[in-house]
Amino acid sequence: MNVQSSSAPVIEVRHLRKSFGDNEVLHDISLSVEKGEVVSVIGSSGSGKSTMLRCINLLETPTGGDILFNGRSVLEKKTDISRYRAKVGMVFQSFNLFNNMNVLKNCTVGQIKVLGRKKEEAEKIALDYLAKVGMDRYINARPAQLSGGQKQRVAIARTLAMSPEVILFDEPTSALDPETVGEVLEVMRRMAESGFTMIVVTHEMAFARDVSSRVIFMDGGVIAEEGSPEKIFGAPEQQRTREFLSRYLAG
Repeated sequence: MNVQSSSAPVIEVRHLRKSFGDNEVLHDISLSVEKGEVVSVIGSSGSGKSTMLRCINLLETPTGGDILFNGRSVLEKKTDISRYRAKVGMVFQSFNLFNNMNVLKNCTVGQIKVLGRKKEEAEKIALDYLAKVGMDRYINARPAQLSGGQKQRVAIARTLAMSPEVILFDEPTSALDPETVGEVLEVMRRMAESGFTMIVVTHEMAFARDVSSRVIFMDGGVIAEEGSPEKIFGAPEQQRTREFLSRYLAG
């Protein structure tokens, strides 16, 4: 299961700020994630969850603060962003697959171009992960021929094939129809049980409660509360957290 590390956190965010023009979306965000942790980030739309994730992946440039990966700042000019993103992979809500490539090629092109793997090795690794997510029968299919849940499972396999140390999930089920949400959550649940380090922005409260090591509640661009799933879902301290969770807890 989850293995805690005694060394530096794998991801550390220090006093992160992000503005778009005059609008400061993130205000002084600090958090750390240990190897093997599953951290779920919950909160209302517009609370800054996805922006924080995009900053960690360097899809957005922070306005202030620092982001460390294994103890080293990734905001230095010498950072190889492609290699960093291989180590800190991201699964998007809109899948971001290449529509002109079949499933297998979607899962090998990054390995070959970024990691320098030979085609045969890349295909072997891709097939292994496609089998793990139940998509190995679809290697010749194009994304347009797949359901949303199938696309997302391919996207997860593609990320895993890059041998990441951390995987960021940006609302991975929000674009899916209800019937396919479960199949993606099941893959993520198995990944958590296998010890993957994961930061998951999600509206799936049952997943956050049952699978996470820790839950972060964001509100208005700050971390309003964080703690164990038992604490956040069972005895939240902040009034805003209780308001956010009230509908879920009532159910």
